Amino acid sequence: MTVNITIIGLGRIGASIGLALAAHKGQVTVTGHDKTPTIAQAAKKLGAVDKVAFNLPASVEGADVVVLSLPLDQIYDTLKIIAQDIREDAVVFDTAPVKSAAATWAKELLPPGRHYVGLIPAINPQYLEETARGVDSAHTDLFQHSLVAVTAPPGTAEAAMKLASDFVTLLGASPFYADMAEVDGILACAHLLPQLTAAALMESALNQPGWSDIRKLAGPAFAAGTSLLAAEEPGALAEAANQNQQNIVRVLDDAIATLSGLREEIATGKKTGLEKKLQLARKGREKWQAERAKDDWLAVDFGRPEMPFSRDILKQQIGGLDKLFRRGSKKTDEE
Repeated sequence: MTVNITIIGLGRIGASIGLALAAHKGQVTVTGHDKTPTIAQAAKKLGAVDKVAFNLPASVEGADVVVLSLPLDQIYDTLKIIAQDIREDAVVFDTAPVKSAAATWAKELLPPGRHYVGLIPAINPQYLEETARGVDSAHTDLFQHSLVAVTAPPGTAEAAMKLASDFVTLLGASPFYADMAEVDGILACAHLLPQLTAAALMESALNQPGWSDIRKLAGPAFAAGTSLLAAEEPGALAEAANQNQQNIVRVLDDAIATLSGLREEIATGKKTGLEKKLQLARKGREKWQAERAKDDWLAVDFGRPEMPFSRDILKQQIGGLDKLFRRGSKKTDEE
């Protein structure tokens, strides 16, 4: 049976999802929608979608899976428009960076019998340094050699979780089951903090009395440090920070404390202490890069190369919530 999938939002992530699914033509049919028609047409020309629906409610009619690949500040309004047109038993995925908020909106807006599961893709390490975000930066293998975090509210139907796991596998990635609050804490540090730090750097530079001359000599370091300002629209970033307020305040406090520590080393002329901090930071980044490139997190975290079964991953990640999502199949002796 062919699964009908609708992708709403055809930027880098949405179009890459479509390209990955295109390798499974016999199993899926993909409909695409984007608020900018030319982007939707470009995605179709690229082969990321089989057909384009320019009317938003019509795009989800008959869909088994709806993927919202949208900035957080567009999720609520989009759900509100399409909710009544999503068929019963359909599953709604999103890739937004704050899952608790998205789950709350799904619970409020989706009619009974529709399911919500949040996805957070960690992209192929080959593309970590890329800064482009549009449809032209989509890749068929964007999710290969990586994990996709799968998270859902307690009590989510087993079939919806199974579908999410299968969907992640079709993308070429491995599912990583995590608690929703845990995911929001992770994303506050890994996704939101870097962008807010870039904004702080830019604002600090703009407020310097010598900015008119600073801008003339600002080079690669400044460009790299502020590049993330182009990663997300200001409205979407502000919405994500506000919806993840407790976590982002916590990580900002940690970052401010770290900067204060660096300031203290410099102000007191403690070159050895400053160099040590900088060395630790550099080595930490190098280690992370090596681990990301290797993509063998079970070996790193648990000292063994084998990948556990889905129910074991659930037990490791969310401390027993696997009971809610228990698989019906039994392991064989070989397993």
